[in-house]
Amino acid sequence: MSRIALGIRYRGTAYQGWQSQPGGRTVQDHLEDALSRFAAQPIRTVCAGRTDTGVHAINQVVHLDAPVDREPASWVRGTNRYLPQDIAVQWCTPVPDGFHARNCATGRRYRYRLLESPVRPSLEAGLCGWVFVRLQGQAMREAASCLVGEHDFSAFRAAECQAVSPVKNLRELAITRHETMLGTLWHFDFEASAFLHHMVRNIMGCLVFVGQGRRPVSWMQEVLDSRSRQLAAPTFSPEGLFFIGPSYEPKWGIPAAVLSSGET
Repeated sequence: MSRIALGIRYRGTAYQGWQSQPGGRTVQDHLEDALSRFAAQPIRTVCAGRTDTGVHAINQVVHLDAPVDREPASWVRGTNRYLPQDIAVQWCTPVPDGFHARNCATGRRYRYRLLESPVRPSLEAGLCGWVFVRLQGQAMREAASCLVGEHDFSAFRAAECQAVSPVKNLRELAITRHETMLGTLWHFDFEASAFLHHMVRNIMGCLVFVGQGRRPVSWMQEVLDSRSRQLAAPTFSPEGLFFIGPSYEPKWGIPAAVLSSGET
């Protein structure tokens, strides 16, 4: 068998997250079914980062040991033939046997798209979070600054998180504002060595509290230091959360994520 890597792009609204479940309503279930039908043999995949129900992906990377010999372009076109319209293989590349989609990743990126508008999203429903109370960007940026670096993120960790350690290195948390026809669109860009379960959404809940003036800027540091999930804001909606993709050392030859005009 030869090992290959695939880049998967999907809208997660209709699915119960990435990881395979008995009901079969996950992205992994649909992908493995399509791959197996194309190869006429059972195929299992390993992903770079699991996503929750309703979360989208721009460049989810998976690897698999191919039981049949096909050209990379054939894996893309042949697999997409059997996938629903909201999931698509973007690229395929052969990789060494030592490549592992999850273990070889040196970092992961997420973006949360948040619409600030008096009216809820319609065409953008499912592709952005929504608030109708005006947000203060400078307050959110000041609050976010204390989270950058290596910390114990227990206060932003879901109870069911299976990570061995709550200590993660959040390398970047950038907040930008964009005026659109829909209203004010905020981008929250996260980059870290790895993330805890619900970590981004739990941080988002706290940032929105600060941005709306419901908590002072200093409260974020208090929440972080407490290491207690009870002190933080409720988990924010999965709508608007995109897994941009993992990063790897250049030697693996893995394509990086490319954002379309609608995602920038």
